[in-house]
Amino acid sequence: MKKRLLYLLLITMLSSVAAFAQKQVKGKIKDAKGTPIVSVNVNLKDKEGNILSFTRTNDKGEYLLSFTEENKDLTVEATIIGYEKKTIGITELTKNYDLILKDTEINLKTVVVKNRPVLTANGDTLNYKTSDFADKQDRTIGDVLKKMPGIVVDENGKVSYNGKSISNLYLDKDNLLDDKYNIATKSIPHGAVEKVQVIQNDQPIKMLRKNNMSDDVALNLVIKDDAKLKMMGDIKAGLGTPDRFDGNINAMMFKKELKFINSLKGNNIGIDPGIDLTSHNMADYLKRFDNNKPSSFLSAGAAGVPTLPQKRSLFNKAGLVNLNNLYKLNPDLQLKANISYLYDQRSQEYNKSSETYLPGQTIRYNEVQNNAINPQKFRAQLNLNNNTEQSYLNNTFIAEYAPNYTNSNVVINGIGANQTLNQKTFDLSNEMSYRKKLKSDDILNFYSFLNRTTQPEILNIRPGLNQDILNNNKPYFGLDQYIKLPTLYTNNFMSFAVVSNKFVQTYKTGFSIQKQDFNSELYRIQNDQTTELVSQSTTNDLDWLKTRAFVEAGYEYTGEKIKAGLFLPFSYNNINYSDPGKSLDKSLDKFFINPSFNFKYQTGIENYISANYNYSNSLGGIDDVYRGTVLKNYRSLFANNAPISESKTHGVGANFNFRKAMQMVFFSLGVNYSATTLNTISSFTLSDNIQQRVVLPLANQAKSLSVNASASKYLFALRSTVNIGTSFSQSRFDQLQNNKLLPFDAQTINYTGGIDSKLTNFMNFSYNGTYTVSNNKSSASNINNKFQQLRQQSSLTFTAFKSVFVNFAAEHIFTHQQNQPNLNYLFADFNVRYKLMKLKTDLEFGITNLANVKKFEAVNLSANSLTSGTYYIPGRVAMLKATFNF
Repeated sequence: MKKRLLYLLLITMLSSVAAFAQKQVKGKIKDAKGTPIVSVNVNLKDKEGNILSFTRTNDKGEYLLSFTEENKDLTVEATIIGYEKKTIGITELTKNYDLILKDTEINLKTVVVKNRPVLTANGDTLNYKTSDFADKQDRTIGDVLKKMPGIVVDENGKVSYNGKSISNLYLDKDNLLDDKYNIATKSIPHGAVEKVQVIQNDQPIKMLRKNNMSDDVALNLVIKDDAKLKMMGDIKAGLGTPDRFDGNINAMMFKKELKFINSLKGNNIGIDPGIDLTSHNMADYLKRFDNNKPSSFLSAGAAGVPTLPQKRSLFNKAGLVNLNNLYKLNPDLQLKANISYLYDQRSQEYNKSSETYLPGQTIRYNEVQNNAINPQKFRAQLNLNNNTEQSYLNNTFIAEYAPNYTNSNVVINGIGANQTLNQKTFDLSNEMSYRKKLKSDDILNFYSFLNRTTQPEILNIRPGLNQDILNNNKPYFGLDQYIKLPTLYTNNFMSFAVVSNKFVQTYKTGFSIQKQDFNSELYRIQNDQTTELVSQSTTNDLDWLKTRAFVEAGYEYTGEKIKAGLFLPFSYNNINYSDPGKSLDKSLDKFFINPSFNFKYQTGIENYISANYNYSNSLGGIDDVYRGTVLKNYRSLFANNAPISESKTHGVGANFNFRKAMQMVFFSLGVNYSATTLNTISSFTLSDNIQQRVVLPLANQAKSLSVNASASKYLFALRSTVNIGTSFSQSRFDQLQNNKLLPFDAQTINYTGGIDSKLTNFMNFSYNGTYTVSNNKSSASNINNKFQQLRQQSSLTFTAFKSVFVNFAAEHIFTHQQNQPNLNYLFADFNVRYKLMKLKTDLEFGITNLANVKKFEAVNLSANSLTSGTYYIPGRVAMLKATFNF
């Protein structure tokens, strides 16, 4: 009897728990006539707007929402295309909640006329409503970002807010892409984004938010609820003349547990699909590791690319597979895979003349080069992230393989040759960080980074050049330069943070090891096909070992208005390098203290000033100490005859950021100054057919000053976003050329301005202009180079009919250089797009470079060098495209 009573009691308790755990809200949804509406999206939300449950109505208009969380402030939201969104509060769970939806077409015009953009602020987060800035002609969220006051999007896709580059672009607060976010801004439809959030002082690690010292700015795209329910994307196919094609497939999903953006692209119209793989904060990423190594030693030339947008200058045939997938196993644990493969074929053709002005002489190069380049890159990144209030684990494994093949025909000062360059970089790395919060709120941190790189390079030149230097003044068949540089690097540390109210003390200790082997040989091939070393002075067999042990103390204060941090890193650095063939066996021991200080004061709710100071000692790498001569390219021989370069730098900076979000006014002002002392200098010996560089021991200094200011304002009366800015930079440095030490002053001033205006409900106009003035001079000679350039870009877009969109665009480039003829170019483009609403398809016809410009002249100025080049570029291209959206 007792067992039966216990059993009944247990059943009753379990039923009560199930009843408590499982709650339901139900009802019907009808239109104004009482007809049930099928497939209405119905969401149950809490007071913060988080979705607790969602469903769709059945064929009778009925819905049933089940949920388990205990929450008193609940609402039911119903949305479907063609009807107004309806929201109702939940007071009792026992009654039905029926909703009647109204047709949206009745009041559509009134809403559009009365609506005006509004920004809302919540703590460190500023919210832009996407629909306030979007127009019918816009396609992606990137098109709309350009119109938002305070936000700037560069030509390469880099996004900045109020003068500061963003650290990440989140998708519903999830970091799918790190800082390689171009694919998101160029493919996510703006209609899928409810709002864009600017997150100042972004701190993704939850346990560090209490005493947040972060100065990062990030963007978060808040995806609309109905866009989270299914996969979306587009398929594009285009053909054009002469012999042009363009196609891509984009697929994306933004569910809570699964997010992905995957794409397949290919074209030969001058658009580089590899721009989707651009890491906009790569410099900061590399600086974190302190693993200095040459990216490559050899090159096929020194022409560079014309100062034109890539879409106007690139001859290419390229394809890209780009897969980005994020899986959330629970709210705190996620797996992420970012895998890409880029295949590219490029061709370049140019003529270049350069003049280097020295006291009493001028060195001239006249070059013609025709290049066929085949870069490839495979990259796989796997990430595991567990982020809770008590612990944090982040592990990232990266594998990269980047073969690059170049075939080049070159003529320098009337002497011709063919060269091939073969480079293969293989890079493996793993980065792990683990943090644990103790009961005292103190934090333990363990960090480890391991990297292995190989980068073999081969440069072949036929026939052999510079016979007077490399072959005893006799003609010969060719040159072969071989390079190998395997690198093994590791950096490890542990730290302990003592958290006390508004103060955090952090103590860190660790070590790093860099092991490199630099091997090079320069061979010459005689006309009888015999192969021999040019000389023993053109070989290297250098072993390099650099170890570093360090401790660091950091003290941070976070108050309501003041944030300050003082960091005192101490390091012991030991370098050993040897090359038996050069009788080279050296070692170096250095003890460094590199203090830094930063300060931030909140002058108002939206405004702040900040300042920083740092003193840094740094040592050069293996590129500074190899003794054997290396043929860098067809006209450059490099070697060294100096100790390891050492630099000491004082840097100071200050910034002022101002905004009034409600008035949509943004302003930033920044000043930075640095002074560097070096113990070595590069000495160049220049002649009319070759340049030779040797690094020599000679103390010298370099100083730089930069000032920049920018402002952005939305003009409500004109429905326009206006941007203006200016920057000033000045640097002083020394150059040693042909045994003459020349001090130089380089000065550049930039003025920028732009407007994006909604002229009428069917017409938009945009304009951006940049005026640059550069002046380089030497106080030890009469060298004085001046350069001026004006670049203007404008577009006019209008809706011709309900579904027809027309765009005219123009770009003007004017260049003035003293003692040179002025350069003046005007490019124009035309595009018309017809939207088939029922078929979800866009038909598009466009012509780029209407004037059929096929040659572009560019002038580049640096120190005492003036380079002018004539580049052959694609002429007029006409394309017909069809894009299906799903």
